[in-house]
Amino acid sequence: MLTHSLLFLLGLATLTLGAEILVRGASRLALTLGISPLVVGLTVVAFGTSAPEMAVSVDAAINGSGDLVIGNVVGSNIANVLLILGLSALIVPLAVHEQVIRQEIPIMIGASVLLVVLASDGSLSAGEGALLFALVLVYTGFLVVQSRRAGQAVRDEFAAEMPAAGSRWDAHWAVQLLLVVVGLGLLVLGADWLVDAAVAVARALGVGDLVIGLTIVAVGTSMPEIATSLVAAWRGERDIAVGNVVGSNVFNILACLGLAGLLADGGIAVSETARNFDLWVMLAVALACLAIAIPGRAIVRWEGAVFVAYYAAYVAYLVLAAQRHESLPAFSGAMLGYVLPLTVIALVIGLVRANGAPPPRG
Repeated sequence: MLTHSLLFLLGLATLTLGAEILVRGASRLALTLGISPLVVGLTVVAFGTSAPEMAVSVDAAINGSGDLVIGNVVGSNIANVLLILGLSALIVPLAVHEQVIRQEIPIMIGASVLLVVLASDGSLSAGEGALLFALVLVYTGFLVVQSRRAGQAVRDEFAAEMPAAGSRWDAHWAVQLLLVVVGLGLLVLGADWLVDAAVAVARALGVGDLVIGLTIVAVGTSMPEIATSLVAAWRGERDIAVGNVVGSNVFNILACLGLAGLLADGGIAVSETARNFDLWVMLAVALACLAIAIPGRAIVRWEGAVFVAYYAAYVAYLVLAAQRHESLPAFSGAMLGYVLPLTVIALVIGLVRANGAPPPRG
């Protein structure tokens, strides 16, 4: 057990390092080749933080661990919204410019709905995986076209955040390409270690792959998103804190599950538990992001605390369900009968009060 735990931590560290190297190398290489800094920011950097999810999902799919694939993606998306946005809102209220989120949040919700529909028959076939992956290509192409119409001010903003490659030690394209190759290699290696360790620990503890994927692996592969959003929130970059989460969720569904479905032998099986509960939780938390898509509206600190508390409750539910604990019915009843309705009422009151009010500044 100790060996597997150490292997898990080593795999997680390798994944994080690989993602950082990959993002740096790809970003510099893109700029060297003359690609718009805006495109780099919206694609390479945003999607790069989801590289660990991609590596783990593909590795698990190839090894026939379908529950780990679904658990990793669905669990990461739930953690991104409830845990990461919640913690970010505790640092600073999250008010995002309307132009930034008016298309990204609906796209994230649409991708979540599509996944629920495709998984309703109990599997994701190779054809459905191809559909998801084709959609991420279309989405990326759309961002490229949109960026060409962006104003000079937007381009200058991204250029300021990502200085020209010539001012860095990695100015030469050969060094940048080497960073990309090394980053990819570390991602593959780290994913293999993490998946092997997670499956071994799950079997030793009698816990299913789905629960491990929804919790430990999901949070572990979300570390780049956690670091990016929390640092952005601390610096007051609220658009980055929210945009990183929303963009990563779209990539997780379309690219990670799409490629995993293409490579899995016979597709990816989706368990009844995931279909009846976890996928719907993922969709619900995506819809919760609509609270910040209203002009003049923000996720304030108390709502951030509610998000974090809900994530803790969700993890507690998974643990109790895995153990078939006798307190599970009472816990579920309390959440469904009291806590959720009270929260909905409080959010509605907050939306009404915020109507027409300027977003908070601190």
